[in-house]
Amino acid sequence: MRLHGKVAVITGAGSGFGEGIAKLFASEGGRVVVVDINSEAAETVAAEIDGAGGAATALRADVSKAGDVDAMMHAAQETFGRLDLLVNNAGIAHRNKPMSEVSEEEFDRIFAVNVKAIYLAALAAIPLMRDQGGGCIINTSSTAAIRPRPGLTVYNASKGAVNILTKSMAVELAPDKIRVNAVCPVIGETALMETFMGLPDTPENRKKFEATIPLGRFSRPHDIAEATLFLASDAAEFLTGVTLEVDGGRCI
Repeated sequence: MRLHGKVAVITGAGSGFGEGIAKLFASEGGRVVVVDINSEAAETVAAEIDGAGGAATALRADVSKAGDVDAMMHAAQETFGRLDLLVNNAGIAHRNKPMSEVSEEEFDRIFAVNVKAIYLAALAAIPLMRDQGGGCIINTSSTAAIRPRPGLTVYNASKGAVNILTKSMAVELAPDKIRVNAVCPVIGETALMETFMGLPDTPENRKKFEATIPLGRFSRPHDIAEATLFLASDAAEFLTGVTLEVDGGRCI
């Protein structure tokens, strides 16, 4: 039980990578606040965790809104009595297309969800972690921050910001014993796959993208969950400021 007794807030946990992280954390003894903008999805995941013998509560939140973010932290304290882990996993993208076709509204929403949300979550979580003597923050970034694909310029830029935020926060918060790391998944088998490809999700189109990944397949929720679990666990107690590529060799 690598997370026995620890309490985690996980955003975007109603599906995809976040769902995988929430379920794995719970199976390792963590108590989880399942956060998603889709309340039904969050409730379903929390119920499945409870049904498997874990401990979870669901919360609907828009991570770009300060009031919703404050409610996330309150839920952790009110339900489980503390906050040890924060996983900023919620994210959105624009469909693969030239940057000249990305609207200002799309730009603002992508940076609000992918970047501003980390800032807001940090403002709410850091005081709680300081009072407890430390904690751990993990941000879901992307290989787009390291080896960007064309057609995703605004999304790539938002994930580049996530990597710099992660490293800067790690240095700033180290005296408070708050570790800050990130995972950088390659394109994965999630609802955003077609958005990233900009093409219909067909076997032929999948092969085009799989060919760019040395290990020959897309990432899966379990891959990202295992990497996130490691960074959250005591086994990684001396790791901070790491942007861990979970990419089958894509960034080489």
